[in-house]
Amino acid sequence: MMADNPDIKPVETAVDIEMGNKNEEESVEELDLEEGGGDANTGKAVIDASKVGDITSQVMQNPGVLAALQDRLDGLVGRGSGYVDRCCINKTCHVMLCSLPKVVKRRIKALKNLQVKYAKTEAKFYEEVHELECKYASLYQGLYDKRKEIVIGSIEPTDSDCEWPSSDEEDEDEEKELLADELKKKAAIEDKEKEDDKEEENPTGIPEFWLTIFKNVNMLSEMVQDHDEPILSHLDDILVKFSEPGQTPMGFTLEYIFSPNDYFTNKVLTKQYTMRAEPDETDPFSFEGPEIISCTGCTVDWKKGKNVTVKVIKKKQKHKGRGTTRTVTKTIQNDSFFNFFNPPQVADDGDMDEETEILLAADFEIGHFFRERIIPKAVLYFTGEAIEEDDEYEEEGEEEDAEGEEGDEEDENDPDFDPSKDGQKPAECKQQ
Repeated sequence: MMADNPDIKPVETAVDIEMGNKNEEESVEELDLEEGGGDANTGKAVIDASKVGDITSQVMQNPGVLAALQDRLDGLVGRGSGYVDRCCINKTCHVMLCSLPKVVKRRIKALKNLQVKYAKTEAKFYEEVHELECKYASLYQGLYDKRKEIVIGSIEPTDSDCEWPSSDEEDEDEEKELLADELKKKAAIEDKEKEDDKEEENPTGIPEFWLTIFKNVNMLSEMVQDHDEPILSHLDDILVKFSEPGQTPMGFTLEYIFSPNDYFTNKVLTKQYTMRAEPDETDPFSFEGPEIISCTGCTVDWKKGKNVTVKVIKKKQKHKGRGTTRTVTKTIQNDSFFNFFNPPQVADDGDMDEETEILLAADFEIGHFFRERIIPKAVLYFTGEAIEEDDEYEEEGEEEDAEGEEGDEEDENDPDFDPSKDGQKPAECKQQ
């Protein structure tokens, strides 16, 4: 478009659009000084705001400028969300917004007010969702109670409870169809003899049900140490309790139910999560639903010498003058899953260092995972079926990333590839 009109000079960058040509600036400065609008001593122009608006309006009416701006916007489509990209987008949008008429700016403010009202309405939506969660939690509880009874062996499921097709049974049916009648009878006799000779194992419930889940899930297995496993074998159940509807702030509590053991006296260990369920007044547009903002653990009443969250180390110290040595003991924190119940404390003003911020972010993710995935689908994580489903989603994401990287490599290897035409102008986006 610009090449067809020889009277229009190309606009190279978004910075040129915003700042203007240096020669044009000098001409504007000279004009203002001649009209008495500048400082004769300093030689600096004092430009009237209305004149700036007129100049900006004239620039934005220039077809060449508009074409360059459109090219800039097209180059940003589909780009990543890094700081440099946001910098470019913000600059471009700033130029566009500044050039809009006052009446349009006024209407945009009205739209922003509508957006705030939308966020507040959305918060009410999530309040009703929370009420539904509380309602159905009581319906789920009966199922969870029966699951616990089967796991710990307090009840034996009926034959109708156990009707479920398994791969082993399907394979057995196929084999029986292929065997002749005589072979079937012979196999049946042999199986009966083996059963008579061998005493069938009959453990109580499903041993190490929750421990197996923890070891199957990567996020949790990284937390579980060898010295944690004997303790987690006493874990009978995990429950989630939601805050009452209308209660402020919104939140939930995870309850870990343990059978009597040699490690601590608690029957229940708890982890409470507090959530923000309404838009932040200082940044209402960032609201995307309830989010965890803090968590509180509980005190584990360890029996003497059984606390796996700490370890005692011995050090020898030598006296500089006398040359004598002594042994001192020091207690330090030990890696353990049970540190989960002692999360980092955040100051009242909300300030925290980077390490604490990372630890809390991971803690929030784990708490949410227990609530949304582990507790509702425990048996599927025990068998590994839910883990396969999670892995499928992760693999799809990795494939998409790989395709994107492959596309980038193809562009770089293309002899006709011109980075300047790819919407990438890093020189325009330097951090100030």
